Amino acid sequence: MFQTSRRALPALLGLAAAAPAAHAQAPWPARPIRFVVPWPPGGLNDLIARAFNDRVGAALGQTVVNDFRPGAGGRIGVAEVARAAPDGYVIGMGNLGPLTIFPNLYRDMPFDVARDLAPVTMFAASPLVLVVNKDLPAQSVADLIALAKARPGRLNYGSVGIGTAQHLIFEMFRQRDGIAMEHVPYRGNTDSLIALLANDIQAMFETLPTILPAIRDGRVRALAVTTPTRVPQLPEVPTLAEAGQPGIEVSTWYAVIAPARTPDAVLDRLYAVYTEVAQRPDMQQFLAEQGLVYLPNTRAGFAERIAAESARWATIIRERGISVN
Repeated sequence: MFQTSRRALPALLGLAAAAPAAHAQAPWPARPIRFVVPWPPGGLNDLIARAFNDRVGAALGQTVVNDFRPGAGGRIGVAEVARAAPDGYVIGMGNLGPLTIFPNLYRDMPFDVARDLAPVTMFAASPLVLVVNKDLPAQSVADLIALAKARPGRLNYGSVGIGTAQHLIFEMFRQRDGIAMEHVPYRGNTDSLIALLANDIQAMFETLPTILPAIRDGRVRALAVTTPTRVPQLPEVPTLAEAGQPGIEVSTWYAVIAPARTPDAVLDRLYAVYTEVAQRPDMQQFLAEQGLVYLPNTRAGFAERIAAESARWATIIRERGISVN
């Protein structure tokens, strides 16, 4: 009996050693995935997350559960992704502000983008549109700059807060063209639009989905879009580059992020599935209906974009002395 057990021992040990390896190589995903949305339910981020993740979940064979963790301009939800186990079962939405602007604006960031996060892909983007009050005598970007120079300190522009992209683009204008327009920050885009319609402010940059109805019904005038090419929803509106402002290309984007050290095989699978879903005809129609676009990108290209945009905002924030304190 003892001899038989001794002869069987190597085989048993081999089985025991193989068990953890087999467990470690179990196909991903083997259970539902939690997708952290760092914004409140009910808005555009919610709509985008649901539209994508229903289809992504079906493609992966597992449910992708949207988990809303709003607060601090997206920093709370992104921090939760950064703290999660790097196993592919907690991922989340990344956006322009939390990943590229806020790290240069706030000292108490609860995560380090380069150290704590793995960028996966942008799956949707929103152009920003430069709009003006319909009664302002400016039919182009050049007209607006000339008017601002002729009336220093007498024209106002709005934004949805200090340090937002809408604010910082005007700071680029100030730096480049020397225009002196007064910044008026608002709590949200509803308040800033009301101010523009009332002529309390004369210009602002706003996301295409938000401002498109007001453009189409003639309540405001669109002068330019911030994307590298014109957008299908406003084919007659030039890009900033076409309007004589090259180098100011900005999109607010919606992306997939994961905790740092998530296995490359998982990140590659996520990239492939979200990219495939974004390019489906029904999703392209959904994006167009929401005033959104898909900007083709790779994992490496998206990481490079985050680094480049962060460096650009850092320069503007430092040189203009912008502070939230």
